[in-house]
Amino acid sequence: MTDARDDAQDATLRRWAADTWRSLVAMTDEGTGLPADRIGGDLDPASRSLNTSPTNIGGYLWSTVAARELGTVGADECRDRLRRAVDTLTTVRRHEPSGMFYNWYAITTGEVMRAFPGGDVIHPFLSSVDNGWLAAGLLVAADAEPAVADTAGALARSMDFGCFHDPEAQAHGIPGGLLRGGFWDEPPGGAEHVVGNHHGRGPDVFYTPHWYGPLMSEPRIASYVGIAHGQVPPDHYAAMHRRTREHRGVRVVATWGGSMFEELMPDLLVPEDVWAPGSFGANHRLTVRAQREFGMDETGYGAWGFSPASIPGGGYSEWGVEPIGLTFGGYPSDMERTLAEAGTWGDGVVTPHASFLALRYEPEAVVANLRHLEEDLGAYGPGGFLDAVAVHSGRLADCYLSLDQSMVMAALGNALGDDVVRRGFATTEVEASLRPLLAAEKFDISPAA
Repeated sequence: MTDARDDAQDATLRRWAADTWRSLVAMTDEGTGLPADRIGGDLDPASRSLNTSPTNIGGYLWSTVAARELGTVGADECRDRLRRAVDTLTTVRRHEPSGMFYNWYAITTGEVMRAFPGGDVIHPFLSSVDNGWLAAGLLVAADAEPAVADTAGALARSMDFGCFHDPEAQAHGIPGGLLRGGFWDEPPGGAEHVVGNHHGRGPDVFYTPHWYGPLMSEPRIASYVGIAHGQVPPDHYAAMHRRTREHRGVRVVATWGGSMFEELMPDLLVPEDVWAPGSFGANHRLTVRAQREFGMDETGYGAWGFSPASIPGGGYSEWGVEPIGLTFGGYPSDMERTLAEAGTWGDGVVTPHASFLALRYEPEAVVANLRHLEEDLGAYGPGGFLDAVAVHSGRLADCYLSLDQSMVMAALGNALGDDVVRRGFATTEVEASLRPLLAAEKFDISPAA
């Protein structure tokens, strides 16, 4: 951490970690060990969703390791939980030529889902970014627990990210290729697609027509894993673009929508600020500052932290600081979806996990902000911070999302457990592949404050 915390702050963080872990336990099926996508704010088992994703599973794996490091669970429970989930992953259906996992599995059986409980049809899809988070979670589990090391490590290594890498794609005229959003392995109904086969194994697949172009976005975890495992060429790293935006006199490398998790979720596992302090480290600080100033000074929300999460009252949406995003009219910060050029804002939506992502960079401001969300806005329940709150109306997103809770656990595990999640991912082998790329990075940004 960059600033010291006192004992009272650490005690508060530990309480938040214990409650957050309670939500993940409530979401997890005892038979398969797979976490649900979400659960209601009262942790009623009947409110638990029946679906899960590779990201949810990866996050649950590293959260379990973090919980052990913090003393929230014992070594035996940690081992049993990791073993149950990893064993299930060895049995679920995958795309055999690539080793990739499908986007939706039933938590009680591990079967690939073809319809949601409401009846909406699912065309089984394989996502590059979701598989990136699962591979990352498997690597953390393999490093942390000898009982699953061989199995989890083998699963991660069997996932070939070369299947997503299009060597001909360019974001800004620099060769190296880009990662596709993902693919279907059967015709995807009416969805737009491109038929192809980037790694040349097995039958052709049905790719999404888009690639991930921005470096500063959460899909870079898939790029990191692919490069570290020798499946994606290192020059792919340079092929992603680094576009800047200036706001309130500060120039930052922008994310697509100006959200916190695009900027900082990969930083939970990859020590970007350590390996590249003048580029990633500086940009992370500037982004956190921009988020804080936007919520506290510019909009008058009185709270801050904006990242995709639930909509207070129901549904899901992207939330962000649109002035530091790449897309005009992109991620809104309020229920009214106000654009920054309007100059006035409505009922701002603050997402607690976004504050936890900033914990490394502004710990005192983060703790103060979260205390305000808990004590003044009531955005807290038996499983920790509820997923989102509208700051003026006080309307709550009365639920917990596995993804968002796992980001909270990673941030707290790193803060209180000597960077346990980072250490699990950034092994000597991974560092040898990635650190030279990041260390050479130079961003055209404002000096860090």
